This record gives sequence, C-alpha cells and structure tokens, in this order.
Amino acid sequence: MYIANQESLEAFVDRARSSSVLAIDTEFLREKTYRAKLCLLQMATDAEVAIVDPFAVDDLGAIVPLLADERIVKLFHAGSQDLEIIYHDLGVVPHPLFDTQVAAALLGQTQQVGYGALVHSLCGVSLKKTDSFTDWSQRPLSESQLEYAADDVVYLPELYRIMTEKLEAKGRLGWLAPDFAEMEDPAHYEQDPNDRFRRLRRVNQLAARQLPLAQAAAAWRERQAIKRNIPRKWVLSDEQLVEICKREARTIDELFMVRGVRSHLSTRDARGLVAELAKAAALPPEQWPKLCRASKTERNVDAEVDLMNALVRLRARQNDIAMQTLASHDELCKVARGYTEGVSVLKGWRREMVGEELLDLLAGRLSLRLDGPELVVERR
Repeated sequence: MYIANQESLEAFVDRARSSSVLAIDTEFLREKTYRAKLCLLQMATDAEVAIVDPFAVDDLGAIVPLLADERIVKLFHAGSQDLEIIYHDLGVVPHPLFDTQVAAALLGQTQQVGYGALVHSLCGVSLKKTDSFTDWSQRPLSESQLEYAADDVVYLPELYRIMTEKLEAKGRLGWLAPDFAEMEDPAHYEQDPNDRFRRLRRVNQLAARQLPLAQAAAAWRERQAIKRNIPRKWVLSDEQLVEICKREARTIDELFMVRGVRSHLSTRDARGLVAELAKAAALPPEQWPKLCRASKTERNVDAEVDLMNALVRLRARQNDIAMQTLASHDELCKVARGYTEGVSVLKGWRREMVGEELLDLLAGRLSLRLDGPELVVERR
C-alpha cells in the first residue's frame, strides 16, 4: 500500500498497533546534504506492507508511538543508517529492535551478509536488483521502484521468525542483547564536532602541537556543514584541513595559500576559521588533544596476533560464527599488548567461547600444533 496522505498514515498506525513486529527500511539521498534526506519509508507488519511518501504526508511523527511501543519488535537489516535517519528526523530510536544482519553472524553467515543473500538463503527467494541505484527523491515512483522498496521489508518478519527459532535452538538469542542495546542508544547517533578531527585522512601526519589546530578546524567545518546542510567536504576537504594545520596558518593570507581554499571560503568564513585556529594555537600542551593510536614505542605483536587469529578462526568455524563477529584484528592487537578494558572478546559469550583461551595462549598455558591439516589446541 502506497501512503501519500496523513489520513492513510494514521489509519496504518492504528492497524499496526496489533502487530507483534514492524519491519522498517528507508530510502534516502545524502550526496548534497549533511544529513541523509529521507525519501521513502517502508514498513511491514504481520499482515501488510506500507510504503510511506514523507514528501506527501503532513506529519511523519504519527509513527513515533509505534517505534516506542515495547510490545512490537522493530525489524531491520543493517539498520544503523536507517536508525540514524529516524533518530534525527523523528527524535526517537526504535526499540526493542532486531537486526537480521547482526543476528546472521551468529548463524554461520558472513559478518556483513546482504539482505538479498539472506532472503535467498533462508526464504528461498531471489530478489530483483533493478532499482538498487535510483534517485528516490524523484516523483512519481514507478511500479518497479515500489516493488523493490516493498521487497526490502516484506521478508523481514519471516527472517525474524526463522532466525529467532534457530538462535533459540542454539542457545544464542540472548547473546544479541548487548549489540542491540548499543544500537538503541541515542548517543550512538550523536557526533561531537570536537571529536571529528580523529577521522581526518592523514591526521596522523600532524605533530602534537598541530593537533589542537586540527581539532578546532574540523569542529568549525562540522558546525558550518550542519548549519548549511551540505556535505562537510563541500566546506573544506580533509586534505585541505590537514594542510592548513601543517602550515599552522594564523592569517587569512596564510589560509588562502592552501590550494583551493580561496574558492571554497568567503573572507568572512576564513576570518572565523582563523579565529578558531588562533584560540587553539594558544592552548597549553596539557590541553592538547591526543589521537587514539598505538605508540611507536609499543612492541610488535605480529607473531602473537597470528597465533591468536588461528585460535579465533578455529573456534569461529567450530561454533558456526563469523570470525570478525567473534574477534576483530584490532581487538586481538589490544589484547596482545595487554589491554583488557572495553574489549568485546573479553566480555560475555565471546570471553567464554575464546577470550579466556586467548589469555591462556598469551600466558603460555596453551599451545597450538598441527595434526595433519587440523589445528590442535593443547593445555600446557
């Protein structure tokens, strides 16, 4: 059902209140805006599929009671971007939720299995991909576009039932609670402009005294992009920001010496950025920000990580779990260097499955050997 007026939307909401699940997907564009522009909202209950045109309804907020209803499980596949859009547009994170991509990793699928592959694997249906790359802001939408959009949610309730049954049989359904709790946390979708500098390309090329400049410049760019609702790179690129900080620009003329900056910034904007850079340059060393990166003085742990990877791969295969879901390479490096706080592989079911063994391996209490093609783990 295509919904293009408020009355139809509110009628759907009333009917959906009796459903045990609500599958959700979005179509959006973000090429020319800071935040994604919601172009279509697809929802499916136990009984029907609704495709909502956010350009045509008066108040999309009518669905908020559904999103917050504890009796209805909200279903997503790789839902982080959908949740971010819903949170910023409607001010609520749907809960409780279930993400089929996250759950699939505990059932032997790859960590980032696609929706189409999962539907084919569990439901035996091959989805069309004709409209996977389309401009969803254009109207009217074609029948094939509407069919494609509906397919993105129509199989989620069936996937949910199949997967929860399989997870319960394996005793793993409860393992998903921490991951879903993180996805339901509004803080997950908020960005502090003062932290943006950490994600600048080549920021690791900067000296310690230049990091406060990078922090100030990246935060200024973020605020400008939000204010003007344009992609941050349209204000200034990462490369331009890093070059500005390398030069430790203090004046507008020094700022404009960086290639392309003059054409991107007005004199007024340049004056504002220079003022932020000047304040950052005056900070004492104890207030300089630091990057979360391994010190060059930390020992090399390649050998340890190679052995840990072999053990993780073995336990992942034995338990039919995606290896990256069990333990990432970065986490193994942290554990090998002695860091144990906030490391997922040393928490909950992951610790039980392999985390304790990793600690024993590093402490010399376990050894690994080959018996033909098989890896054997032995306690020493």
